Amino acid sequence: MAERDIRVKGLSKSYKGGVTAVDDVSFSVESGQIFGFLGPNGAGKSTTVKILTTLALPTSGEAMVGGYDVVSEAAQVRQIAGVALQEIGIDPLMKPMELLTLQGQLFGAGRQAAKNRGEELLELVQLTGAVDRRVGTYSGGMRRRLDLALALVHRPEILFLDEPTTGLDPASRRDVWREVRRLNREFGMTIFLTTQYLEEADELADIVAIIDKGSLVAQGKPAALKAEMGTEAINLRFGDNEQAQAAREKLADISTDIQLDRQMVRLYINQAAQKVPFVMQQLQANDLQPSELTLTQPTLDDVFLKVTGERLQAETVEAI
Repeated sequence: MAERDIRVKGLSKSYKGGVTAVDDVSFSVESGQIFGFLGPNGAGKSTTVKILTTLALPTSGEAMVGGYDVVSEAAQVRQIAGVALQEIGIDPLMKPMELLTLQGQLFGAGRQAAKNRGEELLELVQLTGAVDRRVGTYSGGMRRRLDLALALVHRPEILFLDEPTTGLDPASRRDVWREVRRLNREFGMTIFLTTQYLEEADELADIVAIIDKGSLVAQGKPAALKAEMGTEAINLRFGDNEQAQAAREKLADISTDIQLDRQMVRLYINQAAQKVPFVMQQLQANDLQPSELTLTQPTLDDVFLKVTGERLQAETVEAI
């Protein structure tokens, strides 16, 4: 069995005009892990995946996938890695079995073996009921599942999924999640998942890394990253941004970790519930009255806001 880990050290990618898409990024993915790579559009997620899957060359640094160097041993990387990119390049006039058989033959399988593998995969991704339909008639969720099947044709040890659920409705998204978990659990497959959905990373990933403007700004287990924010948060909503800003300034002595998000102020402190009366006293003494007060546990959304200064805005769901 091939190695199933990923090692990245000092990886950078720059383009003409001085644009740096990936800036000195380092991380490791252990064999059998699901690794969540989080970031907004343009943060460097897809560029990193393209380098790791030999579709782009790095400007500097090194990356090893399954023990192979992505530059000098690109052919070996392609043999052990499967990839489903963000842009689904599927011929709408073809049928799924035609696509899967062709893919299998491109990886060196005979026609019958490729067909047999295609039948296995259609059952795996629950598309047997649509085997006679042209791909152009598939919904977005069906196309995503077919794209996943194409990435699995050659039985990869490591699977790269670049925003596999972007634009899908919640039901289709959870179908993909279920399949990702199953591949990881039953086959021990290492899965590198880029996503702009915080819930997706929290649900699936053993380790999460957040990339912003080409640089890694946080990484660790989701639970550990959330725990660093504090045990609880006091959330205060005000009528406008100016009141929220004033409240943040007046509460600065209560917590060293305060976030301002438009009309919302969040204080991350231990024993938050017991400190609510004192917080309200401070606000009322300064003629500040929140329209809403809630207590919550920290989320990955809070972590992302802390390390990047903004919220992660995922794409809206497409009608499918």
